[in-house]
Amino acid sequence: MNPIDNIFSENTNRKLLSLYFCAGAPTLDFTADVILTLQRRGIDFIEVGIPFSDPLADGPVIQAAATKALRNGMTLSILFRQLEAIKASVHIPLILMGYLNPILHFGIEAFCQACVRSGVSGMIIPDLPFDDYLAEVKPVADRYDLRVIMLITPETSDQRIRLIDVNTQGFIYMVSSAAITGAQRSFDQQKQAYFRRIDAMHLRNPRMIGFGISNRQTLEAAQAAAQGAIIGSRFVQLLDQTGNADQALDQLFEALKS
Repeated sequence: MNPIDNIFSENTNRKLLSLYFCAGAPTLDFTADVILTLQRRGIDFIEVGIPFSDPLADGPVIQAAATKALRNGMTLSILFRQLEAIKASVHIPLILMGYLNPILHFGIEAFCQACVRSGVSGMIIPDLPFDDYLAEVKPVADRYDLRVIMLITPETSDQRIRLIDVNTQGFIYMVSSAAITGAQRSFDQQKQAYFRRIDAMHLRNPRMIGFGISNRQTLEAAQAAAQGAIIGSRFVQLLDQTGNADQALDQLFEALKS
């Protein structure tokens, strides 16, 4: 069983937590330390960001991290080498999150092969058109037993959500709003209504909610409406400030209590 499917099947009564960070930031060789630290501290799975020069869906925090990572020399080839070096020590699912252009440049088949070699279980490609996913990416990813996680937003129609649910595995990434990434203090009534609408659809795939989770209120709202939460910008910010994964995690956990 794919590790992403496995973690949801083994944790039906527990809310999951996934963290995102950008590979290569704040330093080029920080990737392995962050992953192993998060695993040791009980994070359920990790989204490893592939830095890109034009991250359309990302806010200023993740944009700055991507810029720093690129200046540090991070590339997909380097990232795969870093992941392969720790593959034997990593026992939680890793998901690569990145934009389509670098993946196409690398080659879809080569990308999937490298994912398998380096212990990656799936990918999130925010700007991948769904029709292209069905025609070009899904057949290759399925051949390598990799999960392609699709995003939905409050503007995604019920028809499209059903189509995504039927044609994907792993989980559905519920973006809390149509805005870019970034911490929010709370989820308003409109977002809460969106969470309830998706919950009432009784989808086949589990759901994780991301974008804007940075405190107790947003974390609990996400956990109440889905199988768990994804935190990105706040953790990326703390990593940059501390330069230490343990300290960043300590501060994040403290923020999630308030």
